This record gives sequence, C-alpha cells and structure tokens, in this order.
Amino acid sequence: MISLRLKELSKYFGGVVASEKVNMEVPLGRITGLIGPNGAGKTTIVNMITGMMPVSSGSILLGEQDITLSPAHNICRSGLARTFQNIRLLNEATVLENVMIGFHRHETCSLLSCLINLPAAYQETSSVKSRCLDLISEFSMSEYTHLKAGGLSYGHQRRVEIMRALASKPDFILLDEPVAGMNDVESDDMASLFKRLKNDGIGILLIEHNVSFVAELCDHIYVLDGGRMISEGSASTVLKDPVVISAYLGD
Repeated sequence: MISLRLKELSKYFGGVVASEKVNMEVPLGRITGLIGPNGAGKTTIVNMITGMMPVSSGSILLGEQDITLSPAHNICRSGLARTFQNIRLLNEATVLENVMIGFHRHETCSLLSCLINLPAAYQETSSVKSRCLDLISEFSMSEYTHLKAGGLSYGHQRRVEIMRALASKPDFILLDEPVAGMNDVESDDMASLFKRLKNDGIGILLIEHNVSFVAELCDHIYVLDGGRMISEGSASTVLKDPVVISAYLGD
C-alpha cells in the first residue's frame, strides 16, 4: 500500500529542537492522527512535509518518491494537499473562485491560451467550473457558491478551505486543526466528511487538539511532545499511556 512516510525527520532552529528524529507513516485510505500539547511541533511537521519549511535532517517519502528537497508546488503536483491552522482564503473572492484555485494542478492550457481565450482554454475553464460546482454540492454549500468567502461563518470557511485542497484531487491531505473553534454540530459534520474521504481512498493526516475527535476517527495515532515522538498506536493504547497523560496534564 502506498503511504506517506517520515524517516528520522528533524528540524532545528539554532539550538532549539522543533522536531527530532520523527518516524511516521500515513497510509492511503486511513485516517492517521497527530496530537500533542501546544508547542509540540505538529505544525512544523506539516510545514516540512509540504515544502514550506526546509528539513534539517531525515527524509520524506511519498510512495517511492523522495520529496524531502522538493519545492512546495512540486509536492502539490505529486498528490499532496493541506489546510492551514489559520484559515487562508481569498476573502474578496467567491466560494466558487476559491475552490477553482485548487484545480491548478490539473491545468493543461498555457498562460497565453488563457489570456487570449482560445477555445481549448475556454473548454478547460468550463470543465473546471463544472467540477467545482459538483464539489461544492457534495459539501452542501451550493447556496453559498457566489458569495464572498470572507463573509461566511467560521465553519463554512473551513469547508471552503477543505474543498480547495480536495480540488487538486490529492492522494493525501494534511488537515491542521480543521475543527478548532467549531461547535459540536459542525465537528460532527466534519467527522462524517473525513470518513467519506477515507472511504474514497484518500490518506488523511489529522492534526488536532480535540483528543476525543481524533480518538473517534483515527486508525492510528502518533503523539508529539517537545518535537519528539513519545507514543503511537490505537486510540485506546495511546490515551492510556502514562507518558501521554503526563505530557497533557503534567506530573
């Protein structure tokens, strides 16, 4: 089975350890959790995987492809997408326009073709728009299609960000605290969505502070503390681990 694998992945800022010799595997068709207290290094891991932060040592493999030194745009084209801890949308653009941005991985027409609106470019744009509308419908967001993303509720903005990530048709998606700030109803809706993505064969790395949310969804959980992996296993195993309990609650 193809998987996203981290081998001895480390990141140092001078003498500060942000991540040290982290080993992790995210298989296709599974939801893998990454948890840990504030400052544990979770977002640092995501930033290194997606090429937004250089790796100090170790390697990142996507299947058999080594993407450790690849630039972010090549990593995206390799089949990996992400969302952000702090929502990053074009607030003045519509929901449709934001989602269409995610399809850039599959564009085939040249910039010149688009600028002079050649038939091939027009057909490609029409096709992308149609697929975006289908995706928006799947997320039950059709009534918001032509509204500005910045005017939506927090939960709906999260949905738009996830749709934009999925528009690139990734094999793997990294979700950085996707239900932070949501109420129980919104969180339950997201849980159903993530289960559907899993059933569609997408590999999901779920980074969350909501431990009960992670425990309900994840097939396997990794726990970081101080940039180091302190535990891994099923939810029942990890949440009973004295080292994990100490990391969250103190001695």
